[in-house]
Amino acid sequence: MTSKATALLLCLMLIQIPFNAAAGDSGYTVIYDGGSLPGLKSGAKMKMYIESGGIRLMDDKGKTLVATVVPSTVTEVSYGQDVHRRVGTAIAVGVFTLGLGALTALSKSKKHFVGLTWAAGDAKGGFAMQCDKNDYRGVLAGLEGVTGKKAVDSDAMNVKN
Repeated sequence: MTSKATALLLCLMLIQIPFNAAAGDSGYTVIYDGGSLPGLKSGAKMKMYIESGGIRLMDDKGKTLVATVVPSTVTEVSYGQDVHRRVGTAIAVGVFTLGLGALTALSKSKKHFVGLTWAAGDAKGGFAMQCDKNDYRGVLAGLEGVTGKKAVDSDAMNVKN
C-alpha cells in the first residue's frame, strides 16, 4: 500500500515541476529596434510583459521600468520579417573551406519584428522590436488579445510614391 501511495505522490510531483518552472516568468525577451522610447538605443534588450492593465517594458534584468503602454491607446500592431543572405559569414568560412562557404552563402537568416503604435490625446508614440523566433507568435497573440487590434503584416503593405 505504501509503495502505491509513494508512486502516486512522485507522479504528482513530476507533473507539478514543469508548471512551477513555467510560472516563474511570463515575460518575453525582445530587442528594441527603434522608435519613440526616450533613453533607449537600438539593440537594447528588454523584457516585455503583456497584461490586461498594460504592456510593460522592463530592462533585460526585469528590474527597471522602461515604459508602460495602456492597451486601449494602441492604434496599430504590425509585424514583419527581415531576411538576409549570410554573405559575410560565407566569405569568412570560404577562406578556410570552399564547400562550406558556398553552402553558407545559400542559407538565409530571418529576423522577426513586431511594431506597436499608440496615441493618448496629444501624446503619440511607437516602437519596433525584434522577437525570438519561438516567442514571435506568442507576442503577436498577446498584443492582439490585450489591445483588440488585429496585427497587420507590414511586408504586405505597398508604399507608392
